[in-house]
Amino acid sequence: MKSSKGKGLLGLLAILLCIGLFGYFGYDTMDDIKLGLDLEGGVSITYQALKDAPTSEEMSDTVYKLQQRVQNYSTEAEVYQEGSNRINIDIPGENDADAILMELGKPGSLLFMDEAGKVILTGDQVASAKAGIMEKNGLRENIVNLTFTPEGREAFAKATEENLGKIIYIIYDNEVKSYPRVNSVISGGECYIEGMEDYETAENLAATIRIGSLSLELEELRSNVVGAKLGQEAISTSLRAAAIGFLIVALFMVFAYRIPGVASVLALCLYVGLELILLSAFEVTLTLPGIAGIILSIGMAVDANVIIFTRIKEEIGVGKTVRSAVKTGFSKALSAIIDGNVTTLIAAVVLFWRGSGTVKGFASTLAIGIILSMFTALFVTKGALYALYAAGFQDVKFYGVKKAAKPKGFLGKKKIFFTASIAMIVLGWAVMGMGAASGRGALNYGMDFKGGTSTNVTFNEDMSLEDISAKVVPVVEKITGDPEVQTQKVAGTNEVIIKTKTLSVEQRQALNEAMAEQFGVDSALITTESISGAVSQEMKQDAVAAVVIATICMLIYIWFRFKDIRFAASAVLALVHDVLVVLTCYAVARWSVGSTFIACMLTIVGYSINATIVIFDRIRENMQIKDHKETLEALVNRSITETFTRSINTSLTTFIMVFVLFLLGVSSIREFALPLMAGIIFGGYSSICVTGALWYVLTMKKKAVRTE
Repeated sequence: MKSSKGKGLLGLLAILLCIGLFGYFGYDTMDDIKLGLDLEGGVSITYQALKDAPTSEEMSDTVYKLQQRVQNYSTEAEVYQEGSNRINIDIPGENDADAILMELGKPGSLLFMDEAGKVILTGDQVASAKAGIMEKNGLRENIVNLTFTPEGREAFAKATEENLGKIIYIIYDNEVKSYPRVNSVISGGECYIEGMEDYETAENLAATIRIGSLSLELEELRSNVVGAKLGQEAISTSLRAAAIGFLIVALFMVFAYRIPGVASVLALCLYVGLELILLSAFEVTLTLPGIAGIILSIGMAVDANVIIFTRIKEEIGVGKTVRSAVKTGFSKALSAIIDGNVTTLIAAVVLFWRGSGTVKGFASTLAIGIILSMFTALFVTKGALYALYAAGFQDVKFYGVKKAAKPKGFLGKKKIFFTASIAMIVLGWAVMGMGAASGRGALNYGMDFKGGTSTNVTFNEDMSLEDISAKVVPVVEKITGDPEVQTQKVAGTNEVIIKTKTLSVEQRQALNEAMAEQFGVDSALITTESISGAVSQEMKQDAVAAVVIATICMLIYIWFRFKDIRFAASAVLALVHDVLVVLTCYAVARWSVGSTFIACMLTIVGYSINATIVIFDRIRENMQIKDHKETLEALVNRSITETFTRSINTSLTTFIMVFVLFLLGVSSIREFALPLMAGIIFGGYSSICVTGALWYVLTMKKKAVRTE
């Protein structure tokens, strides 16, 4: 016994040592984590098209292609149109505009010419250019892979046929960058340029070709280092809220689950340290949507522990010893944890692959968090629990007992639940329809979607972001009626960029007068430009495509794992239900639809599917041990009842994290947290009241068809 107790204490000491070690390194690397433009600021570059009166299609295509280019610096980089012929690029975490300009290169004209000087291909006919390494005759060679558009493929095939054995010059901005020789006719739409002296040379050539393949030729108009959109206050309040939320969740877990709760707190502490280290190691740019991914992954980490601990209580309730209950609890919880996390991980991978901008940032933090949460729940929590048991915490009173509860009649109220859900969704569509008909818009689209007005004001003094928020922003809000005013400082100057919804001529004049009267600003130095939304049409399409593909992939995975398409169909229908109900909230409450809207919806998708999997896992398990006298309705009611505590506790712990963020955060963070809270509530509701009922209805319909 003494030996066992000694081993338990040593195990606990080892875990505490790991927590301290990783916690220290995690804290030490916090300053190395890249922050987005909204939290830290960065470089802002404005380009102007050389072509007179470029078309909207040309501008839109160039914006989208530049967005793909600058993601090499950060997945959170923003590219948006300013005025009719300007494009603005905001790259977070950078502080050297000149270096960025040199690396990015001047977006100029790219031409492919033959030896006679004839243009055979233009830059816009190049779809992509990537550096790579190829094995040739046993040697590794640095190359650049080129892929052409359908139009470019035909032109290049003809050119290589006519210039076989000759040189093709690649000319960028009137300078020869490469002159490869044509060794064969290339008709497949892809080729590679060899002979690069090193990989860096290949990278530079690929970057030059990419930036030169834009639809428009651009020139630099201005470049600045700008401050954070939200300021230091947003970071400090978010950290304070996260710490308080974590403390409340930790106390709740200990109170609700006793010794297992202590083990989960130890695992979560290690989780936080590892999360910080990996965010720094993978150079993930952290923004508000990224914080959403972290919140969701923390919720899932708690969720995995709740599933395990509920199982342990159940096993103790049927008469097993504590040690046996712990072993069985982890074993029985494994499938639900793996399936729930893998489905969400599938979504994260697809979103990173197909998404852009903030979607990629969200996916990165979510994927890291999911993998960490599985590791800490299945290994660290388990190790800590066994160590605590060996250290002397072996009495049942330290673990709690969960007796089998009398099944509640959830399915008996399915018509009420279905009617309520349909009514909420219909209400949303009706309100959006009325909004569109009245001219207000179906939803309250913010600057990120609709664009707005950018006003540059040069003050007589160097104002801090806190002063700007306290003194300038209220004045702007009063004149414009816009509650979502964004401000940025231009480093090294007294200039402040104020972004608002689109202003009328009268509002612009009133704003100029107010700046002059209240702050002594020279109104002649105030400049105003119209800006497009940072979320381009292509980015919206990418996000929608990513969600659709992720949903299909999750459906296939659930179908494969549960070997029943009805489980997959029910899960996806419930997922769509949650998204549409939260959309109703956006429509009715007129919440602002900005870049964080996408992150909120993605968070709800990930959260909803995970909760649904747990209930379906219990239905699947109970089906295998079903008494032939028990009806299917009774089995589903029993399964939902058995997982009811888990559903409530998980929703509660995640809600606490977001609610504290809502209470303590700055206005933009509160606008971000409010829809998340709605999503958590409706996600919990659909998991308990809708998903099981949907599966039951689909199953009974199939049985009815068979008996006919």
